[in-house]
Amino acid sequence: MTGLLDNLLNGLALGAVYALVALGFVVVFKASGVINFAQGSLLLLGGYLVAVLHDDLGFAGALAAGVLVTAAVSGALDRLLLRRGDPDPAAAHVQTIVTIGVDIVLATELARRIGGDLLSLGDPWGDGVARLGQVTVADSRLAAIAVSAVVIAGVFALFRFTPWGLSLRAAAEDVEAAALMGVRLNRVRTYAWCLAGALAALAAVFLAAFPAPGLERTTGQIALKAFPAAILGGMASPAGALAGSLVIGLTEALVAGYQSDLHVLGEGFGDVAPYAVMVVVLLIRPTGLFGGKEAARV
Repeated sequence: MTGLLDNLLNGLALGAVYALVALGFVVVFKASGVINFAQGSLLLLGGYLVAVLHDDLGFAGALAAGVLVTAAVSGALDRLLLRRGDPDPAAAHVQTIVTIGVDIVLATELARRIGGDLLSLGDPWGDGVARLGQVTVADSRLAAIAVSAVVIAGVFALFRFTPWGLSLRAAAEDVEAAALMGVRLNRVRTYAWCLAGALAALAAVFLAAFPAPGLERTTGQIALKAFPAAILGGMASPAGALAGSLVIGLTEALVAGYQSDLHVLGEGFGDVAPYAVMVVVLLIRPTGLFGGKEAARV
Protein backbone atom coordinates (compact mmCIF):
# COMPACT_ATOMS: atom_id res chain seq x y z
CA MET A 1 0.00 0.00 0.00
CA THR A 2 2.85 2.37 0.83
CA GLY A 3 4.40 1.73 -2.58
CA LEU A 4 1.11 2.62 -4.27
CA LEU A 5 0.84 5.88 -2.34
CA ASP A 6 4.45 6.73 -3.25
CA ASN A 7 3.70 6.16 -6.92
CA LEU A 8 0.47 8.15 -6.81
CA LEU A 9 2.15 11.12 -5.14
CA ASN A 10 5.05 11.05 -7.61
CA GLY A 11 2.58 10.75 -10.46
CA LEU A 12 0.65 13.75 -9.18
CA ALA A 13 3.87 15.79 -9.03
CA LEU A 14 4.86 14.76 -12.56
CA GLY A 15 1.38 15.51 -13.83
CA ALA A 16 1.47 18.97 -12.26
CA VAL A 17 4.74 19.79 -14.04
CA TYR A 18 3.54 18.32 -17.34
CA ALA A 19 0.46 20.52 -17.00
CA LEU A 20 2.65 23.62 -17.16
CA VAL A 21 4.10 22.49 -20.48
CA ALA A 22 0.77 21.21 -21.80
CA LEU A 23 -0.88 24.55 -21.05
CA GLY A 24 1.82 26.13 -23.20
CA PHE A 25 0.85 23.89 -26.09
CA VAL A 26 -2.83 24.70 -25.60
CA VAL A 27 -2.55 28.47 -25.25
CA VAL A 28 -0.41 28.73 -28.40
CA PHE A 29 -2.80 26.52 -30.32
CA LYS A 30 -5.83 28.55 -29.20
CA ALA A 31 -4.18 31.83 -30.17
CA SER A 32 -2.58 30.85 -33.47
CA GLY A 33 -3.62 27.34 -34.49
CA VAL A 34 0.05 26.32 -34.35
CA ILE A 35 1.35 23.24 -32.54
CA ASN A 36 4.60 24.53 -31.07
CA PHE A 37 7.10 21.69 -31.30
CA ALA A 38 9.82 24.10 -30.12
CA GLN A 39 8.35 23.96 -26.61
CA GLY A 40 10.92 21.36 -25.55
CA SER A 41 13.90 23.45 -26.61
CA LEU A 42 12.37 26.52 -24.93
CA LEU A 43 12.11 24.47 -21.75
CA LEU A 44 15.77 23.52 -22.08
CA LEU A 45 16.69 27.17 -22.69
CA GLY A 46 14.92 28.29 -19.52
CA GLY A 47 16.60 25.59 -17.46
CA TYR A 48 20.01 26.40 -18.94
CA LEU A 49 19.66 30.10 -18.10
CA VAL A 50 18.77 29.29 -14.48
CA ALA A 51 21.73 26.91 -14.27
CA VAL A 52 24.30 29.43 -15.51
CA LEU A 53 22.90 32.45 -13.64
CA HIS A 54 22.05 31.11 -10.18
CA ASP A 55 25.60 31.57 -8.82
CA ASP A 56 25.53 35.29 -9.64
CA LEU A 57 21.85 36.13 -9.15
CA GLY A 58 20.75 33.52 -6.65
CA PHE A 59 18.04 31.01 -7.40
CA ALA A 60 15.12 33.45 -7.31
CA GLY A 61 16.89 35.99 -9.52
CA ALA A 62 18.05 33.33 -11.96
CA LEU A 63 14.55 31.86 -12.15
CA ALA A 64 13.02 35.27 -12.83
CA ALA A 65 15.62 35.97 -15.51
CA GLY A 66 15.16 32.54 -17.09
CA VAL A 67 11.37 32.90 -17.21
CA LEU A 68 11.49 36.43 -18.65
CA VAL A 69 14.15 35.68 -21.27
CA THR A 70 12.47 32.46 -22.37
CA ALA A 71 9.13 34.28 -22.64
CA ALA A 72 10.78 36.97 -24.75
CA VAL A 73 12.48 34.40 -27.02
CA SER A 74 9.18 32.57 -27.47
CA GLY A 75 7.39 35.81 -28.38
CA ALA A 76 10.20 36.79 -30.76
CA LEU A 77 10.03 33.36 -32.40
CA ASP A 78 6.42 34.02 -33.29
CA ARG A 79 6.89 37.63 -34.38
CA LEU A 80 10.08 37.24 -36.41
CA LEU A 81 9.79 33.75 -37.90
CA LEU A 82 6.19 32.59 -37.91
CA ARG A 83 3.91 35.55 -38.36
CA ARG A 84 3.39 37.11 -41.76
CA GLY A 85 0.85 39.89 -41.53
CA ASP A 86 -2.52 39.03 -40.02
CA PRO A 87 -2.96 35.60 -38.44
CA ASP A 88 -4.02 33.17 -41.16
CA PRO A 89 -5.43 29.80 -40.07
CA ALA A 90 -4.44 28.34 -43.43
CA ALA A 91 -0.77 29.02 -42.64
CA ALA A 92 -0.82 27.22 -39.29
CA HIS A 93 0.38 23.91 -40.76
CA VAL A 94 3.39 25.60 -42.36
CA GLN A 95 4.18 27.46 -39.14
CA THR A 96 3.97 24.21 -37.18
CA ILE A 97 6.63 22.72 -39.47
CA VAL A 98 8.79 25.81 -38.91
CA THR A 99 8.69 25.20 -35.15
CA ILE A 100 10.20 21.76 -35.75
CA GLY A 101 13.16 23.38 -37.48
CA VAL A 102 13.51 25.94 -34.70
CA ASP A 103 13.47 23.16 -32.12
CA ILE A 104 16.27 21.32 -33.90
CA VAL A 105 18.46 24.43 -34.19
CA LEU A 106 17.91 25.66 -30.64
CA ALA A 107 18.18 22.21 -29.03
CA THR A 108 21.39 21.47 -30.96
CA GLU A 109 23.02 24.70 -29.82
CA LEU A 110 22.00 24.17 -26.20
CA ALA A 111 23.19 20.55 -26.32
CA ARG A 112 26.56 21.79 -27.61
CA ARG A 113 26.85 24.21 -24.70
CA ILE A 114 25.78 21.67 -22.06
CA GLY A 115 27.76 18.79 -23.52
CA GLY A 116 27.91 15.80 -21.22
CA ASP A 117 27.56 17.84 -18.04
CA LEU A 118 24.80 17.65 -15.46
CA LEU A 119 23.96 21.21 -14.48
CA SER A 120 22.58 22.13 -11.08
CA LEU A 121 19.90 24.80 -11.03
CA GLY A 122 20.66 25.75 -7.44
CA ASP A 123 17.10 25.09 -6.29
CA PRO A 124 16.52 25.48 -2.53
CA TRP A 125 15.01 21.99 -2.11
CA GLY A 126 18.20 20.07 -2.85
CA ASP A 127 17.94 16.37 -2.09
CA GLY A 128 15.71 16.83 0.94
CA VAL A 129 12.86 14.42 1.57
CA ALA A 130 9.75 14.59 3.72
CA ARG A 131 7.72 11.87 5.39
CA LEU A 132 3.93 12.00 5.15
CA GLY A 133 2.89 9.17 7.40
CA GLN A 134 4.53 6.09 5.88
CA VAL A 135 5.11 7.80 2.53
CA THR A 136 8.49 9.32 1.70
CA VAL A 137 8.52 12.04 -0.95
CA ALA A 138 11.18 14.45 -2.22
CA ASP A 139 10.76 18.07 -1.16
CA SER A 140 11.07 19.06 -4.81
CA ARG A 141 7.99 16.95 -5.63
CA LEU A 142 5.94 18.73 -2.96
CA ALA A 143 7.21 22.08 -4.22
CA ALA A 144 6.27 21.08 -7.77
CA ILE A 145 2.70 20.32 -6.72
CA ALA A 146 2.33 23.54 -4.70
CA VAL A 147 3.92 25.90 -7.22
CA SER A 148 2.21 24.33 -10.20
CA ALA A 149 -1.16 24.54 -8.47
CA VAL A 150 -0.70 28.27 -7.82
CA VAL A 151 0.57 29.00 -11.34
CA ILE A 152 -2.12 26.93 -13.05
CA ALA A 153 -4.80 28.66 -10.98
CA GLY A 154 -3.30 31.99 -12.07
CA VAL A 155 -3.37 30.96 -15.73
CA PHE A 156 -7.01 29.89 -15.46
CA ALA A 157 -7.78 33.24 -13.82
CA LEU A 158 -6.13 34.97 -16.79
CA PHE A 159 -8.35 33.02 -19.16
CA ARG A 160 -11.50 33.78 -17.18
CA PHE A 161 -11.19 37.28 -15.77
CA THR A 162 -8.86 39.38 -17.94
CA PRO A 163 -9.48 41.19 -21.24
CA TRP A 164 -6.68 39.17 -22.82
CA GLY A 165 -8.30 35.91 -21.75
CA LEU A 166 -11.64 37.02 -23.17
CA SER A 167 -9.93 38.05 -26.42
CA LEU A 168 -8.12 34.70 -26.58
CA ARG A 169 -11.35 32.76 -26.14
CA ALA A 170 -13.09 34.92 -28.75
CA ALA A 171 -10.26 34.44 -31.26
CA ALA A 172 -10.27 30.69 -30.64
CA GLU A 173 -14.00 30.54 -31.42
CA ASP A 174 -13.97 32.68 -34.57
CA VAL A 175 -10.96 34.68 -35.77
CA GLU A 176 -12.86 36.80 -38.26
CA ALA A 177 -15.64 37.69 -35.85
CA ALA A 178 -13.11 38.55 -33.15
CA ALA A 179 -11.22 40.85 -35.52
CA LEU A 180 -14.44 42.59 -36.56
CA MET A 181 -15.25 43.16 -32.89
CA GLY A 182 -11.93 44.95 -32.39
CA VAL A 183 -9.83 42.16 -30.86
CA ARG A 184 -6.15 42.84 -31.49
CA LEU A 185 -5.21 39.40 -32.74
CA ASN A 186 -1.48 40.09 -33.04
CA ARG A 187 -1.27 41.23 -29.42
CA VAL A 188 -3.30 38.25 -28.20
CA ARG A 189 -1.05 35.90 -30.12
CA THR A 190 2.19 37.48 -28.87
CA TYR A 191 1.11 37.30 -25.22
CA ALA A 192 0.09 33.66 -25.71
CA TRP A 193 3.51 32.71 -27.05
CA CYS A 194 5.25 34.60 -24.24
CA LEU A 195 3.11 32.83 -21.64
CA ALA A 196 3.95 29.44 -23.16
CA GLY A 197 7.67 30.20 -22.97
CA ALA A 198 7.41 31.33 -19.35
CA LEU A 199 5.55 28.16 -18.35
CA ALA A 200 8.16 25.99 -20.09
CA ALA A 201 11.02 27.70 -18.23
CA LEU A 202 9.27 27.20 -14.89
CA ALA A 203 8.66 23.52 -15.65
CA ALA A 204 12.37 23.03 -16.37
CA VAL A 205 13.24 23.78 -12.74
CA PHE A 206 11.19 20.87 -11.43
CA LEU A 207 12.11 18.45 -14.21
CA ALA A 208 15.79 18.94 -13.38
CA ALA A 209 15.37 18.88 -9.58
CA PHE A 210 15.97 15.89 -7.31
CA PRO A 211 15.44 12.96 -7.81
CA ALA A 212 16.55 13.87 -11.35
CA PRO A 213 20.37 14.17 -11.51
CA GLY A 214 20.22 17.72 -12.90
CA LEU A 215 19.75 19.53 -16.18
CA GLU A 216 21.17 17.61 -19.13
CA ARG A 217 20.98 18.07 -22.86
CA THR A 218 18.11 15.61 -23.16
CA THR A 219 15.90 17.30 -20.55
CA GLY A 220 14.00 19.15 -23.24
CA GLN A 221 12.79 15.85 -24.67
CA ILE A 222 10.78 15.30 -21.48
CA ALA A 223 8.50 18.10 -22.66
CA LEU A 224 7.31 15.82 -25.44
CA LYS A 225 5.52 13.76 -22.77
CA ALA A 226 3.33 16.80 -22.19
CA PHE A 227 2.30 16.74 -25.84
CA PRO A 228 0.17 13.58 -25.51
CA ALA A 229 -1.30 15.18 -22.38
CA ALA A 230 -2.48 18.16 -24.42
CA ILE A 231 -3.79 15.88 -27.18
CA LEU A 232 -5.45 13.64 -24.62
CA GLY A 233 -7.42 16.48 -23.10
CA GLY A 234 -8.19 18.25 -26.37
CA MET A 235 -5.74 20.77 -27.87
CA ALA A 236 -8.09 23.72 -27.40
CA SER A 237 -9.03 22.93 -23.80
CA PRO A 238 -6.96 24.22 -20.86
CA ALA A 239 -8.98 22.08 -18.47
CA GLY A 240 -8.35 19.10 -20.74
CA ALA A 241 -4.60 19.81 -20.66
CA LEU A 242 -4.68 19.69 -16.87
CA ALA A 243 -6.69 16.46 -16.78
CA GLY A 244 -4.58 14.86 -19.50
CA SER A 245 -1.36 15.81 -17.70
CA LEU A 246 -2.52 14.18 -14.49
CA VAL A 247 -3.45 11.02 -16.39
CA ILE A 248 -0.06 10.93 -18.13
CA GLY A 249 1.87 11.67 -14.93
CA LEU A 250 0.06 8.96 -12.96
CA THR A 251 0.48 6.49 -15.82
CA GLU A 252 4.21 7.10 -16.04
CA ALA A 253 4.72 6.84 -12.27
CA LEU A 254 2.65 3.67 -11.92
CA VAL A 255 4.35 1.97 -14.88
CA ALA A 256 7.78 2.86 -13.46
CA GLY A 257 6.78 1.70 -9.98
CA TYR A 258 5.46 -1.64 -11.18
CA GLN A 259 7.97 -2.22 -13.97
CA SER A 260 8.92 -5.63 -12.56
CA ASP A 261 5.31 -6.77 -12.88
CA LEU A 262 5.06 -5.40 -16.42
CA HIS A 263 8.31 -6.90 -17.75
CA VAL A 264 6.34 -8.78 -20.39
CA LEU A 265 5.70 -5.41 -22.05
CA GLY A 266 9.42 -4.64 -22.25
CA GLU A 267 11.85 -2.65 -20.11
CA GLY A 268 11.26 0.58 -22.03
CA PHE A 269 7.48 0.48 -21.82
CA GLY A 270 7.47 3.37 -19.35
CA ASP A 271 8.83 5.67 -22.08
CA VAL A 272 6.01 4.87 -24.49
CA ALA A 273 3.21 4.43 -21.94
CA PRO A 274 2.02 8.08 -22.27
CA TYR A 275 1.68 7.66 -26.02
CA ALA A 276 -0.06 4.30 -25.61
CA VAL A 277 -2.64 5.90 -23.32
CA MET A 278 -3.11 8.73 -25.81
CA VAL A 279 -3.75 6.30 -28.67
CA VAL A 280 -6.26 4.27 -26.64
CA VAL A 281 -8.21 7.38 -25.58
CA LEU A 282 -8.24 8.85 -29.08
CA LEU A 283 -9.55 5.58 -30.49
CA ILE A 284 -12.53 5.94 -28.15
CA ARG A 285 -12.86 9.74 -28.24
CA PRO A 286 -11.02 11.26 -31.26
CA THR A 287 -11.46 14.86 -30.06
CA GLY A 288 -9.88 14.16 -26.67
CA LEU A 289 -11.40 14.04 -23.21
CA PHE A 290 -12.61 17.66 -23.25
CA GLY A 291 -12.64 18.27 -26.99
CA GLY A 292 -15.88 19.15 -28.73
CA LYS A 293 -17.11 18.55 -32.22
CA GLU A 294 -16.34 21.32 -34.66
CA ALA A 295 -19.27 22.89 -36.46
CA ALA A 296 -19.00 22.79 -40.21
CA ARG A 297 -20.84 25.18 -42.52
CA VAL A 298 -22.38 23.42 -45.53
